[in-house]
Amino acid sequence: MAGSSLLALIDDIATILDDVAAMSKVAAKKTAGVLGDDLALNAQQVAGVQADRELPVVWAVAKGSMINKAILVPAALAISYFAPWAITPLLMLGGAYLCFEGFEKIAHKLLHSPAEDDQHHKELVDANQSVDLVAMEKEKVKGAVRTDFILSAEIIVIALGTVAAASFLQQLTVLVGIAIVMTIGVYGLVGAIVKMDDAGLYLTQRAGAGVQAFGRFLLNAAPKLMKFLSVAGTIAMFMVGGGILTHGIPGAHEVIHHAAEAAGSVGGVGPLLAAVTPSALDTIGGVIAGAVVLAAVTMGSKMLSVLKR
Repeated sequence: MAGSSLLALIDDIATILDDVAAMSKVAAKKTAGVLGDDLALNAQQVAGVQADRELPVVWAVAKGSMINKAILVPAALAISYFAPWAITPLLMLGGAYLCFEGFEKIAHKLLHSPAEDDQHHKELVDANQSVDLVAMEKEKVKGAVRTDFILSAEIIVIALGTVAAASFLQQLTVLVGIAIVMTIGVYGLVGAIVKMDDAGLYLTQRAGAGVQAFGRFLLNAAPKLMKFLSVAGTIAMFMVGGGILTHGIPGAHEVIHHAAEAAGSVGGVGPLLAAVTPSALDTIGGVIAGAVVLAAVTMGSKMLSVLKR
């Protein structure tokens, strides 16, 4: 929905603007898929934050996102001009980090029961509630900004690829425009999602049975949506990170393309299988990469601990 709305807006603008707007339209279409992943990943980051701090946290992450893009836009232009060969390796490092972060979440779920997590959090809160809540909020903001940096880098690089043959001024204009539109689109929707329960509570206290019923619907749907976004955010980490890695590994993208073609030949459900196969294989690749990176990081940490003794 976010991508469709943004594309509709850009389509309207593109009918009356010049070549820059036309190139922005192409870049936005290619980056709209990442927008959906960015939305899922960042909405889950504010889960567990106190209600009166939700929007300040979203705003803090949005500011961090704009700082990320303020760094990434000139950096992407500079790298594209001076060292274009470095773009793919840097993206792959970012993709590997996303996979690592996603698998770390899964490992934590597998190795720690909900009761252990609740007890640990209760101990922290009982020890010093105010410090714990402030620290938790800062960690959530830092985590969201780190994740946003990688996704923003992918958005900027994809957009840059669509205007690679354009002049420097046109490239700069398109990248800045995409950065602003994507940030407003993502964090505006994240803010709406995290305040959905408050809107529902407000509506249940208004007059009118229909309005109250809709408010109750929002109240019931809000926790389910946040839980869904938490799962979707983890899957998105693997899908985006795995997609970056498979596009960067020589031959991997061709293997996935042939697999999608083979899946498309299946009678009846062929078109559907052809559409989902690339994303499914990217996700599987992301899970495997995340497991490998987590194992390497864990072993490396243990070796460093032994050497320091």
